[in-house]
Amino acid sequence: MKKSVGYALLAGLAAVVVLISTAIFVGFGGGHDGLGSDHHKPRDPAAPAVSGQWVGSWSAAAAAAEPGTLDGYAGMSIRNVVHTSVGGSGARIQLSNLYGTRPLVVSHASLALAAAPSNPTAAAGTMRRLTFGGRPAVTIPAGGAVTSDPVRLKVPADADLLATTYSPSPSGPATYHPYARQTSYLARGDRAEDATGAAYTEQSPYWRYLTGVDVWSTEARGTVVAIGDSITDGITSTAGANHRWTDFLAERLRTEPGAPRYGVINQGISGNRLLVNGSRFSPNNGPSVLSRLDRDALSRTGVKAVVVEIGLNDLFKSPRQWDPQKIVAGMRAIVREAHARGLRVTGSTLTPFGGHRGYSTRMNQVREQVNRIIRSGSVYDEVVDWDRTLRDPAAPVRLRPVYDSGDHLHPSDEGFRAMAHALNLDHLKRSAPAQL
Repeated sequence: MKKSVGYALLAGLAAVVVLISTAIFVGFGGGHDGLGSDHHKPRDPAAPAVSGQWVGSWSAAAAAAEPGTLDGYAGMSIRNVVHTSVGGSGARIQLSNLYGTRPLVVSHASLALAAAPSNPTAAAGTMRRLTFGGRPAVTIPAGGAVTSDPVRLKVPADADLLATTYSPSPSGPATYHPYARQTSYLARGDRAEDATGAAYTEQSPYWRYLTGVDVWSTEARGTVVAIGDSITDGITSTAGANHRWTDFLAERLRTEPGAPRYGVINQGISGNRLLVNGSRFSPNNGPSVLSRLDRDALSRTGVKAVVVEIGLNDLFKSPRQWDPQKIVAGMRAIVREAHARGLRVTGSTLTPFGGHRGYSTRMNQVREQVNRIIRSGSVYDEVVDWDRTLRDPAAPVRLRPVYDSGDHLHPSDEGFRAMAHALNLDHLKRSAPAQL
């Protein structure tokens, strides 16, 4: 080959490479509304994002292996209905096989906007097929997780999304979140891209495999992660109404002047404890907050602030923890781990439960000792005093009646609203960890 011809061929190849690179850049992050990487320069907390970034809009913690699902959901489509906290121009999802004993094959997955709240039908023109590393199918190893490729989809804030997966083969126990307070759906066969919900005849109160939805936002500048027990999980909130305290917080962050524009993700697990792990097959315990803190909170997309509500189940459940210093030590361990990531932690006092069937004077004394230490400012960077927010002034060991769901432990919808409004939003803006 002559030298001049060789140079011409090399120049031509270089031009093709440049054209392809430019197309990729514009399509996935180089344009004004592109979907880009997670790496962004720090910004003024009060300023909106100038260019887009990934933030968490919804999440649910992987709580346990679903009982009775030794072969998973082979030949079934699972349509999880989830509610966004913030919107964006693109989205991606996270799937987990944390409690699986065999690889989970997802051969077809999709994401769409729901046509109506809690409805399995997709809004017209919003159905998107998901890929994983450019492939239409993915195999998630036992104990593993995966994030989908991003898709362009106009995702509104405060709206329901449909995240659907289809598995063609047995996979071992399903990783699930049992207290969703939201109806999801199942269908026989591969119905992942069905825009109509007609095939989704089986209803379910669980979320399966899906653990997160991120959105590409030009307005939100980060994510608040809430981690805790059933009070954070919202176990007594009205089903389908999105009335957990985290939902009310998301509303404040969207609407209040001067509020930081953050997404809110909920990593509560009903029955969860601070210090002790539950059984992997128990639907009402989950791994302890200390053991799941990094996975479920500190490493989540765009995390800027962490709110912790935990400790009551360490008093309630066997082996009971009667030493307030050990409970506080666990809380301080949370803060140390968060500080190592450059994150501040807002922590709550332990809420009243007088009148509950598990109440005892001794247990309440431990709760009050823990609360005194928390209020001293020596545990968390910031304190939200949900004990004072929720308690009855006439009987401080009990919940105020309007805030009581009826079991004398978990708040009502109005109680959850009061919790969200008790949070100081300015605390969520602060970035440098406190010197405790």
